[in-house]
Amino acid sequence: MADTGEPVFSNRTGRPPGRIITAVSRFVPGIRRVQQQIEPYAAHWEERNRTELSRTGPLCVVLGDSMAQGIGASHPERGWAGQLIGRLPGWRLVNLSQYGARVDDVLDAQLPVAEGLHPELLLCLVGSNDLMQPRHQDGVGHRYAALVDRLPPGAFIGNQPGTFAAALQVNGLIDDAVRHRGLVLAELRDPRTRHWRGKLASDRFHPNDRGYAAIAEVFSEALRRAGR
Repeated sequence: MADTGEPVFSNRTGRPPGRIITAVSRFVPGIRRVQQQIEPYAAHWEERNRTELSRTGPLCVVLGDSMAQGIGASHPERGWAGQLIGRLPGWRLVNLSQYGARVDDVLDAQLPVAEGLHPELLLCLVGSNDLMQPRHQDGVGHRYAALVDRLPPGAFIGNQPGTFAAALQVNGLIDDAVRHRGLVLAELRDPRTRHWRGKLASDRFHPNDRGYAAIAEVFSEALRRAGR
């Protein structure tokens, strides 16, 4: 696909941050610093996506939320997606993630674009924004079932490290899709990605560079196990 100069995809959902996080960020510098990354990090990925699509070579496409954007890291490329692609020399990366994305955003916006790109690798990590906000937990099982049914065999999917009921329901759907649909699991119930001391950004929610390195390691190991 040639570079037309226009974004192939907007790395923005169009939804503003929630009212509570916006209000708190006015008084908590650590949260404000992280929130100020949202627009420049999205712009970074839009520009990189244009550049990657103008090149040739095997293509890796990432679906997800602010963690694939690298929010909380020192640079967008220090998120898990950027750190992972650094382990795959010669590969192109198109990162379709969006800050605040939920499962429906992947289904309705990100996945259709990915399907049109026909990537050799498709990686997905999403669900935190559905699971961490009670008002979005309702119906998350149905949404996640639709997601794992749409992902093609051979796609890599990260699960949820949480142990509360909604997270366990999502993980059960992922485990079933790994067994029966040929998805490949990136096991985030690993101690490296369940224990976050020293791995969180200043907002105490998003990972920092070290936290994202741990996620990248888990995905890298999944790729190796699958012979990729």
